[in-house]
Amino acid sequence: MQELWRRFEEWLRQNAPGDYSTLCPGASEVDISRLESRLGFPLHSGLKVLLSERNGVTPRRSSMAPGAFLLGYSLLDTEGILEWHQNLSAMAREAVEEGYEEEVVGRTAHTRWVPFAQALTGDLLFVDHRTGHDGEVGEISFGDPEHQLLWPSMTQMLNDLCNAVEGSLPLPTARRRPSVHEGRMLEWVTG
Repeated sequence: MQELWRRFEEWLRQNAPGDYSTLCPGASEVDISRLESRLGFPLHSGLKVLLSERNGVTPRRSSMAPGAFLLGYSLLDTEGILEWHQNLSAMAREAVEEGYEEEVVGRTAHTRWVPFAQALTGDLLFVDHRTGHDGEVGEISFGDPEHQLLWPSMTQMLNDLCNAVEGSLPLPTARRRPSVHEGRMLEWVTG
């Protein structure tokens, strides 16, 4: 996982310097432990590795700003991860309390989904921490009735991302292909 992340980051440095410049230093072990304590369960190892390498990106102010190199999503820092996890957990608990659990829990929110990247629209990429789904990477597009499973693991996600950017290939699971905009930022276009 760490090797794949560094490979992807090196590609950004060479080909999308605007995106590369938005990367923040990694989270400390103390920050990661604090996040796990507040979540109430341990983070998947792939997410821990990612956080130890990079604790988010400089927040974007517009769609033309760099930093959304993960399919149009920007990495969250530990505070953003916790905030979004609390939001999803509250949505899931409310659905159970109000009797519409089947429409929400495991479809658009869950207490064991940990968001790690966010689009300007509020859509999220998350790592599933449920037993039997542990480590799967999903996408929540608010307004859609169901999340989409994108990868069985973060390792597979990074492997696919590296292969796509290095070979200018489309991503099979996400039906998007890489394109460098203005020589400074990675975009993922449909097709």
